[in-house]
Amino acid sequence: MIGLGKIVTVLVFPLILSGCVTSAEYSSKQAGFASVADKTAMVTTKQTVWIQNQSQARSAAAQVKSLLAQKKPLGVETAVQIALLNNKGLQAAYADLGDSAADAWQSTMSINPTVSIGTTGIGTPELEAFKTIEGMITTNILALATRNRDIAIADTRFRQAQLTAAVKTLQVAADARRAWIGAVAAWENVGQLQRAQTAADAASELAEKLGETGAMAKGAQAREHVFVAELAGETAKARLAARLAKEELTRLMGLWGSDLEYQVPNGLPPLPKSVVKRDTIEAEALKNRIDLQVAKLELEATARSYGLTEATRYVTDLEILTGFETEREIEDDEKKTETTAQVELEFAIPIFDTGKARMRKAELAYMRAANLLAEKAVNVRSEARSAYEAYRSNYDIARHYRNSVVPLRTKVEEESLLTYNGMISNTFELLTDTRDKINSILLSVNAKRDFWLAEANLAPAIYGGGAATASAETEVAAASEGGGGGGH
Repeated sequence: MIGLGKIVTVLVFPLILSGCVTSAEYSSKQAGFASVADKTAMVTTKQTVWIQNQSQARSAAAQVKSLLAQKKPLGVETAVQIALLNNKGLQAAYADLGDSAADAWQSTMSINPTVSIGTTGIGTPELEAFKTIEGMITTNILALATRNRDIAIADTRFRQAQLTAAVKTLQVAADARRAWIGAVAAWENVGQLQRAQTAADAASELAEKLGETGAMAKGAQAREHVFVAELAGETAKARLAARLAKEELTRLMGLWGSDLEYQVPNGLPPLPKSVVKRDTIEAEALKNRIDLQVAKLELEATARSYGLTEATRYVTDLEILTGFETEREIEDDEKKTETTAQVELEFAIPIFDTGKARMRKAELAYMRAANLLAEKAVNVRSEARSAYEAYRSNYDIARHYRNSVVPLRTKVEEESLLTYNGMISNTFELLTDTRDKINSILLSVNAKRDFWLAEANLAPAIYGGGAATASAETEVAAASEGGGGGGH
């Protein structure tokens, strides 16, 4: 007959060894983060850090200070890098990764036995001889039998947490890029409106002087004055929108205090000479989307849980109890002590719980995960197509404004200036043409902004991280006060 010590050794010893082998990655303070950093660096070409002590915090802060200290307006790549180093919400996501690693680490540890010791007998001096000392060691053999499956489920959840942290990293990078585009375009819009304001002020002053001489009716004067007033209001609104857009960028970069003095450029970069062809963007997205991989792991974890439920559906608790019983007897002033070992097996008899309800819940959880994965795959392909369509179409629209609309408005203004110099047209016709040109330039700025936003949404559509929709009709105010190079 095999002894209890041997039974426990057979069950536990291999698991202890496997736990020692697999727990190393989980127990590290940077558990799983290297994979997150490598995966996201391939997409963003930027560094991200997991800050867990004062030394790391000081190092990251020094890097941020160095990036902000550059004597030029903040570029988009610099803004993204600062966000990845300094965004506190991203650090919280990395803490979630560490929490998942701790759970996986805990699953690799051996099952703790329960020890109990007690005495039985009648507490009278005459019957002292019949006192018995009992001890018992209990271990849950169901937990031991399913331990490998539990470890596999915890490992799947850990890998899922790694991918979730990677998605969060890509999202912060994409959000920072979009916020930079919005802020720069907003200040560029302000600059264009200020130029229009200058032309309107000139027309208003001229109208006032002509009114004083009687050469212009009061109604015509009022039209010029109200245009100036309305334009001043629009300029103030655009400046407010620009400040708010910059604040959004500031939040994503996690800045405060003296760091808020940074400036953004006065205008967005010019359009590229051509667009990038992405004929296989759907296949790229299906292959690379990290959130799709998270959904696959969710299905895998649910399947493992389903298998575990099926394996244990008829058993709710199963324990081996091993112990000893010591009996002491006094006869003719001689004490005799006898110790005997005990081995018992305890389990709950499933009279009422056959496990059908748990199996049904497991089946439904699996079907839910499977359908969510299928839906995610459909959405990923659609999002990839939409992202490229927006990228391609917004490029054509922006190029149309740049190559056709603005040059034509410029030509109209030039011809108006020639006729004005030749005394053919009057001053107000010239100013009207100038204002129309400014309006076309504003439309061109917005079209260029929409293209760069669409370009920023390509990477999230392929790799994950969330893509914000950019509407050509949504006026996110943009870019810098005046045409000078200081930035904002």
